[in-house]
Amino acid sequence: MGRLLWLLCVAVGSGRWWLRGAQGKTLRGRFPSAGGGAQPAARFQFHGDHAVLYIRINNVAAAVEKEARLHLFQAQEWLNLQDSTQDHSCGEKLSKAQLTMPMNLTEQNLTLTQIPYPETWYVFYVDKFTCEENYENSESEDIQFEMVLLNPDAEGNPLDHFSAGESGLHEFFFLLVLAYFVAACIYAQSLWQTLKNGGPMHTVLKVLSTVLLFQAGSAFANYLHFSSYAKDGIGAPFMGSLAELCDIVCQIQMLYLLLSLCMGWMIGRMKKSQSRPLQWDSTPASTGIAVVVVVTQSILLIWEQFEDTNHHSYHSHHSLASGLLIGLRVCLSLSLACGLYQIIKVERSTLKREFYITFAKGCILWFLCHPGLATISVLFRDYQREKVITIGVILCQSISIVILYRLFLSHSLYWEVSSLSSVTLPLTVASGHKSRHYF
Repeated sequence: MGRLLWLLCVAVGSGRWWLRGAQGKTLRGRFPSAGGGAQPAARFQFHGDHAVLYIRINNVAAAVEKEARLHLFQAQEWLNLQDSTQDHSCGEKLSKAQLTMPMNLTEQNLTLTQIPYPETWYVFYVDKFTCEENYENSESEDIQFEMVLLNPDAEGNPLDHFSAGESGLHEFFFLLVLAYFVAACIYAQSLWQTLKNGGPMHTVLKVLSTVLLFQAGSAFANYLHFSSYAKDGIGAPFMGSLAELCDIVCQIQMLYLLLSLCMGWMIGRMKKSQSRPLQWDSTPASTGIAVVVVVTQSILLIWEQFEDTNHHSYHSHHSLASGLLIGLRVCLSLSLACGLYQIIKVERSTLKREFYITFAKGCILWFLCHPGLATISVLFRDYQREKVITIGVILCQSISIVILYRLFLSHSLYWEVSSLSSVTLPLTVASGHKSRHYF
């Protein structure tokens, strides 16, 4: 399992690095002359009264010769044109742009005013060849450009590189990193001592600690990325990819841990009498189920990253991969809830029953927070949805980790948990504990 996890991490990391390209709100590239219709060169969520689009080109003569210009459409207006039952020609569609800017100077600014609420805009490059079918001219010179998209800051000056959908994330990750740092200063020493002492919960606590470290690493990498992004609109793509990689490792480790524990307990219930303490059972069936589910989620996570190359760890539910991933998490939460309910229903020990109930709460919160928040986000405006999902999922999964930490720490001295269903997470019990029954 460890080797498989490492291969998946390498695959996701390399894929994200290859896909990233020109992300951010400072864009550099070339405008080629191509027929067949216009394609969006950029999209941005503008807000306020003094948002600015700045563009710099290196060949004004070529731009003037081609009659090059930029057309700006509100996203909803452009989608309505695309879905319209009327057969609009390419030229008719482009003529309906809300704003246009001829590219006849080396440096130009276009100010967007009186935007009542944040909304997404598409920026199209258009020239006299754009609407020609099957146009090919290898001798036509491309126009090299640099485009900067800016929103007004708190003082009204157009200096903010963050779109409306990203505003506030920089501050959130700063507070999250600060919270991790304070928690580490308070609890790290006592937790390390607990891990050194070993015990029946030793392996589970080690896995939870590893997940927590990756969560903190993801938050810190995101903070570094957004700190750089605030200065130049590009950020640190490597740190953004590293943050997503850390999050994927967390998802895989937690899925394997929670599924293995539940499968072990359910199999133990089927094989052992109620009067005997739980024993560690490892069967080909239980191990196979855990590995298949983990591999399935890993494939969907990688697929989701390839479908949506924008930088954020928690995607909405618009792509097929995201929808399947949300469906998988819902099915997992329902399956684990049903299995734990059957265990709780026949459990006679009050302490064990409370343990299972608390464990079920942590599991369900971990798996259902993303589907639940993705559903709730539909009630918000488009620019708010990603922030609701990202901030909400991070906070809910952090709470889930705290619940599970408290649970296993509080039971580490008096309950033998040895029913884990995979040899890669062996919950072993010291020989001095084997003859002791706590319930």
